[in-house]
Amino acid sequence: MSSVTVIAHESVRDPHAELWFAEPAGFTALPLDALLAEPGAQAADGMREAMAPLLAAAPGEAARQQFIALVASGQQMLAALREFGTVHCSVGMHRDDVGGGPRPLLSLFSIAWRDTATAPRAATAARAVTGTVGHSRIEYLELSSGPATLSETTSPPPPTPVPGLPPLPLLQVHAHLPHPDCKRMAVLALSTVAVARRGEYRGILRQVVETVRFEDPMGRRA
Repeated sequence: MSSVTVIAHESVRDPHAELWFAEPAGFTALPLDALLAEPGAQAADGMREAMAPLLAAAPGEAARQQFIALVASGQQMLAALREFGTVHCSVGMHRDDVGGGPRPLLSLFSIAWRDTATAPRAATAARAVTGTVGHSRIEYLELSSGPATLSETTSPPPPTPVPGLPPLPLLQVHAHLPHPDCKRMAVLALSTVAVARRGEYRGILRQVVETVRFEDPMGRRA
């Protein structure tokens, strides 16, 4: 993952988006609207149609039920993220160029909105990390989109194992970018259990935040 590039996200084609950015190569966006659609909605019907071949290919009923349980668990986690303002999630899969392990490195890239007290953007960016316990490796940036902070947190393995998740520490690299309206900020996060690759993941997130724009980069007008 030493030569990761970024790819323009579909938001660049939307003149009404609230934030424009480029997404890391090797990441696949999760269809939040379809995954969290209410039963009976058109998006939910599309989700069932997409899952049908996977369920049919399962070797038996036990495997099908396990797959359904994993999907349900994932939906619960995504629903919790959305409640906290998450508007975008992508799953990352990259080759381990350093360790050379047989399994790919997995991560989750997300973008969320947070309401803030009205204040200068630089002050909001600073308070986002200095007022919260656990942030380390704090870095202040002046980007094309305005002031921002980069920081890291590391959480120990959960005391109770979570089905489907390895019992490993979780590294999260955060970027806080206050909006020009000075009333909210975008929080970009890259999460992974590959703690030893913190430098590489921090580099990926920094590449992404350097592409963020709060004004339409195509110069379109609504």
